[in-house]
Amino acid sequence: MSGESLQHAALPLGITMGDAAGIGPELVVKLFANGLPAPAVVYGDAGSLIRAAGFLALPQVHIQEFASINTYLQANPAIPGTVVMPVINCAPPIPASLPLGRVSKEAGQGAYAYLCQAIDDAMAGQIAAIVTAPLHKVSLKMAGVNHPGHTEILAQRSGAGHVGMMLLNDELRVLLVSIHIPLSAVPQQVTHENECTAIQLAHQACRQLGIAQPRIAVAGLNPHAGEEGRFGQEDVNIIAPAIAHMREQGINVSGPYPGDTIFMRARKGEFDMVVAQYHDQGLIPVKYLGVDNGINVTVGLPFIRTSVDHGTAFDIAGKGIADESSLRAAFELAMKMKVTPE
Repeated sequence: MSGESLQHAALPLGITMGDAAGIGPELVVKLFANGLPAPAVVYGDAGSLIRAAGFLALPQVHIQEFASINTYLQANPAIPGTVVMPVINCAPPIPASLPLGRVSKEAGQGAYAYLCQAIDDAMAGQIAAIVTAPLHKVSLKMAGVNHPGHTEILAQRSGAGHVGMMLLNDELRVLLVSIHIPLSAVPQQVTHENECTAIQLAHQACRQLGIAQPRIAVAGLNPHAGEEGRFGQEDVNIIAPAIAHMREQGINVSGPYPGDTIFMRARKGEFDMVVAQYHDQGLIPVKYLGVDNGINVTVGLPFIRTSVDHGTAFDIAGKGIADESSLRAAFELAMKMKVTPE
């Protein structure tokens, strides 16, 4: 499938259900109930999905379990008058008594198992892409999983060398140099290698999105991008030389620019992507524009992975009011992205 748009692939997309105690199950059920533009399978818990279909009053969604992706591919189920949701049974069942809206070891174990099986199947070329519903970091920790989130699990299990987290919506695209680390640790991650890697991944992501000649902007670490060294040396001594080096490699990248204005300039169309130095610097501008159509993409994997840009929303789990727009946007983007840049 290298270089091909996933919308032309015959394989299904794999959707991971995420944390069973959060809004993931109802998002997935709503996604299927409202129709999908391509085949998909769910890596999740059938009981949780049936419960979600029940309180959402969506009896037309028929949840059918399969022992493996191979079993599903051989069966290719269809039931007239219903929407079939194929569920890959890859973890012990979630107890029916598990309360919604609370962290739990069982939900953490399940969420991790669903993701790992989807990664393995994507690596084996049995699904076209992975689209993930939210998981909860505390539930993962309770289950003995030490990774802080999706990105790190995807990188470790796939064996990818360098990966990046990109968030985007209709107005802005942002890729991060550092991800889930304390703010106090960010300066140590501002290295020549990390800056160059992030710029390269930003360029790659743009090409995968179909942007032929990407324009990359890099946000500075310090206020006013360091004000020529008066507010810190990282922008002058590390970030600027890395930008110059990547320009020599043929990438159209510039900066560092002050973090308080560069996102506005990109939103107005001056740049195709902003490389941000740390989590909140890059994600606040994207999420401020709204999470309804926001998408999280892991760049640098040997397969396409997209996700919602919000969390498990325990406070509204089970109330039937969760909006699946971000999950749908993630699904549709996964269909369009190219596995490798042209």
